[in-house]
Amino acid sequence: MTFISKTAVALASAGMFFTLTGLAMEKAGSDFHFAKDAAEGGMFEVAMGRVAVQKAQNNDVKQFGQRMIDDHSKAGDQLKGLASKDNLVLPDSLNAKDQATINRLSSLTGSTFDREYMRQMVMDHETDIAAFQREANDGTNADLRNWASNTLPTLHDHLRQAKETQRAIGFVSGNYFSRK
Repeated sequence: MTFISKTAVALASAGMFFTLTGLAMEKAGSDFHFAKDAAEGGMFEVAMGRVAVQKAQNNDVKQFGQRMIDDHSKAGDQLKGLASKDNLVLPDSLNAKDQATINRLSSLTGSTFDREYMRQMVMDHETDIAAFQREANDGTNADLRNWASNTLPTLHDHLRQAKETQRAIGFVSGNYFSRK
C-alpha cells in the first residue's frame, strides 16, 4: 500500500470515527433534551394540578389535579435521581411559556376553568406519550430509556382519565388557550 493510500484510509477511518462519535453525541443530546423537557413538563403538571385542586368547580377535575401532583411529583423525583447519577442538570423552575399558561388558566373560574384545564391535560399527555415513547424506543441512555418505558403506562392512564373527565364535565371543543 502506498503512503497516499494509507493516508487516505487513515483519514477515511478518522472521518467515520468522528461521524459515529457525532451521531452518538447527537443521540446523547437527544436524551438530555428529553430529560429537560420531561422535567419541565412534570413541573408544569404539578403546578397546574395545584391550581386545579384550588380552583376547579367539578370534584372529578379536583381529583385529577391531585393525581397530577402526586404522580408527576413522584416521576420528577425519579428523574432527578437519574439526572444526578448521570450528571445532567435539569431545570428547577417553570419556563416562561408554562408560567404564562398557568397565569392565564388561573384567571379562569368555574366550569370554564374545568374545561380548559382538562383540555390542556389531554393535549399535554398526548404530546408527553409521544416523547416518552420515542425515548423508550430510541434513547441511548439506558436509565432514561427505562424510566421513560416504565412511566408510559401511567401517562396512558392519565390520558384515559383526562378524556373521561372531559366527557363527564360536558367538554365541547373550543378555542381556548394553548401551552404547546
